[in-house]
Amino acid sequence: MKIVIGTRASMLAVAQSEQVKAYIKDKNPQAEVSLLKLTTTGDQILDRRLDEVGGKGLFVRELDQALLDGRTDLSVHSLKDLPMETSEELPLLSYSTREDARDVLVLPKGVKDLDLSKPVGTSSMRRIVQLKELYPEATYANARGNLQTRLDKLDSGEYSALVLAAAGLKRLGLEERISRYFEPEEIIPAAGQGIIAVQGHKDKDYSYVAGFHDVDSEITGDCERAFVKELDGGCSSPIAAYARIVNEEVYLLGMYCNEDGTDVRRGAMAGKIADAIYIAVKLAKELKGE
Repeated sequence: MKIVIGTRASMLAVAQSEQVKAYIKDKNPQAEVSLLKLTTTGDQILDRRLDEVGGKGLFVRELDQALLDGRTDLSVHSLKDLPMETSEELPLLSYSTREDARDVLVLPKGVKDLDLSKPVGTSSMRRIVQLKELYPEATYANARGNLQTRLDKLDSGEYSALVLAAAGLKRLGLEERISRYFEPEEIIPAAGQGIIAVQGHKDKDYSYVAGFHDVDSEITGDCERAFVKELDGGCSSPIAAYARIVNEEVYLLGMYCNEDGTDVRRGAMAGKIADAIYIAVKLAKELKGE
């Protein structure tokens, strides 16, 4: 059995794909599993925010085409990078157990206190509109590119700090770079943050990744994505959602924001796990005033 996994070429994307590869090899020792590393359009355009160049769908086009062409058997993504609408031809097969979903503050090496005389590095409007409430005096600068490049720029003095996803740092063994965790009540994460998604072709047998799937991640991830979809937001929109399962209920935090960040509305809603999508849609409608 030969299996080719499509992945972005970044260090983090490869690390996540290696997790899926290791799972497949562990369950199917006879399988020959390899990675096809692809540079996506989103990886090439680094001088502008994603919402200015077409959204995070730019990170999946080349991987989707490789699946459709038969060059790969499955693709591995960060769920937060996937558009809210996925093709029936290329369904999502499995969600990983969720890594830490929180955003974090990363200071330059050797620095203990945040110095806001320099800009905070982030390209996310979702983060910026929430950070403005925590650090009203801060300024912000575009920080695109792979994780190591951004950390190098931080350490060389280009930024006062970076705001990143805890999950990526932890998966690369860089947890010691984290200076502060932002709880979801402070900064609501991107929908799907911390979850690895495996995508395949509708006509193929994927029983070999069935056990990789985590049901709680499916419930919470789909709940968050339904919230964003109802607000007509792509995954680069200044919209945020974070769901967790507490005492057999789904608890959802959501944020709605207009394009220029002047109208920010937050809310929360809880209910039965079976009603997770209904809860997401209801909260979204409440926040947009319907």
